[in-house]
Amino acid sequence: MSKAISLPQAVEMIPDGATLMIGGFMGCGTPSRVIQELVRQGRKDLTVIANDTARPGVGIGRLIDARLVRRLVATHIGTNPETQRQMIAGEIDVELCPQGTFAERIRAAGFGLGGVLTPTGVGTSVAEGKRTVEVNGNTFLLEEPIKADFALVAAHRADWQGNLTYSLTARNFNPVIAMAAGTVIAEAAEIVPTGAIPPDEVVTPHVLVDHLVEKEAFNG
Repeated sequence: MSKAISLPQAVEMIPDGATLMIGGFMGCGTPSRVIQELVRQGRKDLTVIANDTARPGVGIGRLIDARLVRRLVATHIGTNPETQRQMIAGEIDVELCPQGTFAERIRAAGFGLGGVLTPTGVGTSVAEGKRTVEVNGNTFLLEEPIKADFALVAAHRADWQGNLTYSLTARNFNPVIAMAAGTVIAEAAEIVPTGAIPPDEVVTPHVLVDHLVEKEAFNG
C-alpha cells in the first residue's frame, strides 16, 4: 500500500507548537521541500531537535529566518549568526548538547531506554541540574532520552511502501530520528516501485515510516 501524500497534506498534519526532529548536517540530508512548505504555511512556536541550524537561507536556517522556532535542541549554532542573534536577544531558547550525547539520547528514545550514561560534561556547565551515577568508581551523567512529535527525514531513495535508503554522509541523523518520533514523514530524492530496492540495502524499513512526500509534477 502506498504511503505517498502531497507535500501540503504532509505539513498540514504538523500543528503550531509541535516538536520536530529534523535530519541533516549543515543542510546536507535535510528535507528541504518539507521545510520550505513549513515556512509557506507559517507554522510557528516549533521546537526543533537537530544537529545544527545550517546557515541563513539554508535548510533549518529557513525556519530560523522566518522566526518559526521557539526552542532549539542542537549540538552547535556556530555556523548560523541569525540563530545566535535570536538566542542572545531572548527570542529563542537554545539547549546545546554534545554531539555524541545528542545522538545517543535520540537512540535511547527510539530503543525505549531510560537514558544514557556518559562521562561527557561531568564537572562542566553541561552537568548543571542533571543526575549523576557512580559506576565502578567513575562518575557519569544520566542524560534523558529525546523524542519528538514528528521526525522529518530526507532519504536518497524510497519505494511506495516507505522503505528508505540514504546517500553517503547525507544519511547522518536521519535513520536514528526515524525511530524516535510519533509520526515519521519522509522526503526522498527518488521514489521507485516497491521491490526495486534490494532488502539488504534498506536502512529505514517501511514500518517506521508513516508518510512519504510525493514528488512534484513537472510539465514539458
